[in-house]
Amino acid sequence: MLKKFLVVLLMAVACVRPGWAELKVDIVAGAVEPISVALQRVETVGNVPVDVATMIRDVVDADLKRTGLFRIVSRDALPEFVEMGKMPDFQLWDAVRAQVLVQAKLTAQPGGQYGLEFYVWDVAGREQIEAQSLVASKKSARRMAHIMADAIYERLTGEIGYFDTQIVFIAETGPVTDRVKRMAIMDQDGYGFRYLSDADTFVMSPHFSPNMQTIVFLSFRDDDPMVWTLDLDTGEQRRLGQFGGMNFAPRFSPDGTKIALSLVKNGITHIYEYDIETKKLRQLTFGHSLNTSPSYSPDGKKMAFNSDRSGNQQIYVLDLETGEVERITFGAGRYATPAWSPDGQYIAFTKIADDTFYIGIMDPRGKHEKILAGGWYMEAPSWAPGSRRVVYYETERALDGLERISHIRSVDVTGQHIYEIELPDDINGVEPTWSPRLP
Repeated sequence: MLKKFLVVLLMAVACVRPGWAELKVDIVAGAVEPISVALQRVETVGNVPVDVATMIRDVVDADLKRTGLFRIVSRDALPEFVEMGKMPDFQLWDAVRAQVLVQAKLTAQPGGQYGLEFYVWDVAGREQIEAQSLVASKKSARRMAHIMADAIYERLTGEIGYFDTQIVFIAETGPVTDRVKRMAIMDQDGYGFRYLSDADTFVMSPHFSPNMQTIVFLSFRDDDPMVWTLDLDTGEQRRLGQFGGMNFAPRFSPDGTKIALSLVKNGITHIYEYDIETKKLRQLTFGHSLNTSPSYSPDGKKMAFNSDRSGNQQIYVLDLETGEVERITFGAGRYATPAWSPDGQYIAFTKIADDTFYIGIMDPRGKHEKILAGGWYMEAPSWAPGSRRVVYYETERALDGLERISHIRSVDVTGQHIYEIELPDDINGVEPTWSPRLP
């Protein structure tokens, strides 16, 4: 299905001069002055509905604003409209304190397609710093807007954008005592929600393959908890294999050739690695403790996981080449659900201490722990491409013991900018996983 949303990049031009470096955002700092961005209305050429052009502007506006790194200049304050191809009067944009000006044009093209061109200007430097032209089917206009926002974000931060992505999660409906759990998918901003599984089968723990073609998940089909895969192109579901025990917590390797999972045998839970091509299973952890929640390092050489081998739940790192295991968490409380960042610099985790749940990050040695969010119940951190943001879910405490609401939230590595991803009415979201950039 994802292959159908083809977006062709026709042209990309970028000029970076010494003056531009002063505008770049330091995205690691806890408090930064946001860059002021002016988004003009989108020009239209041919038979282009006004609401489509407005939608593109609104999507780019919302994507950038949610990061906390940009201030979008009020549309009422914008100077006179500047057509693409004409040089802006930079003094007018200086007057509204715009540091960046964005122009865009949407053109109707033959074959049911749109062409989107956009320019990004450094107002202080009086120069164009980005120019791109995209072509896509009309039904993919919204995706073009996310790609446009990614290009602006990447030019201004120097980091990988994450707007042209999706989130797979478990959508819960019904009363707490009889919850229906269905696998669902949506864009990173909550748009395009749709179910991937039916209401008759209890499912958990969905994760994307690196190429976005497959989702691996835990299914209780026929009351038999087993790991399954879902092909996003065909919708076909397949059981991973018969392993002689309950298996859960699946996760793809960075190259997509293996799947790590937890397998219960003789009452003991260990982590195994399943080779997709050879269909062979290799045991990775040993002993009499519970070992689960595997997460590969980006280079595929190590794996973070949580285990109670020290007496309570802590995070360990396994060297997949030597088999050596090192404990990396020693703080107060219990640690679980490690998630290695795509750039390898952080491991996100869930921490439970003093009857409170926390989402945090630390370096791969367990040092420099930083708490990003805390609440009554929250877990399942997952990274956006570029390692800038983490998505997780938070459940509100039920005062009456009956109604329990779960939200999907996103927080950046500074812990400063948290927002909730809006879900359809009466749907609770849990166990979110952020996708790689869409192909």
